[in-house]
Amino acid sequence: MLKKSFLLCLFVFILSIGCNKNETLYKVVGVKDGDTLVLLSPDNQSITVRLSEIDCPEKSQAFGQAAKQFTSDLCFGKMVKLIGNQHDRYGRTVGQVELENGINVNYEIVKQGYAWQYRAYSKNMELAVLEQHARESRLGLWQDANPTPPWNFRKEAKTQRVEKKVKKAKRPYKKRRSRKQRDTVAFQI
Repeated sequence: MLKKSFLLCLFVFILSIGCNKNETLYKVVGVKDGDTLVLLSPDNQSITVRLSEIDCPEKSQAFGQAAKQFTSDLCFGKMVKLIGNQHDRYGRTVGQVELENGINVNYEIVKQGYAWQYRAYSKNMELAVLEQHARESRLGLWQDANPTPPWNFRKEAKTQRVEKKVKKAKRPYKKRRSRKQRDTVAFQI
């Protein structure tokens, strides 16, 4: 009997601990572009977060500013949960962001047509369905007849920069007079 009471108490204790998780909330203090946020932690540390599994148009690309504005309207100044703590090669935290009311920011951006599912990093079927629905409904960037995915846009921009460097003409080489010739010319009277 004592053993059963102990196990019951232990079960209730573990259950209460599991239900009372203290989730850290962050304040969104900046939106760099459609898929990159700046969060402020409870200890006033700034964290740059790249939203995982999605890719918004670049700011200089069609619908880039609209994606940034949508993300800003959705979550700027609000308290959010950060899910995930991986880091990319730029030192940004990569993860999902969820509003206090439970809305997943990553999914909502795709759902409203302001981002692609980043298939190189995501096999999530829910995101694929949300993107397909946005395409069919011609929401956001899907209003464009043939939108360019941001990874292709970045690749083209990089290619153009490299080509520009190669095309940049070097100054023609001028043959200099040897030092000996200059010295003798300078000292002749």
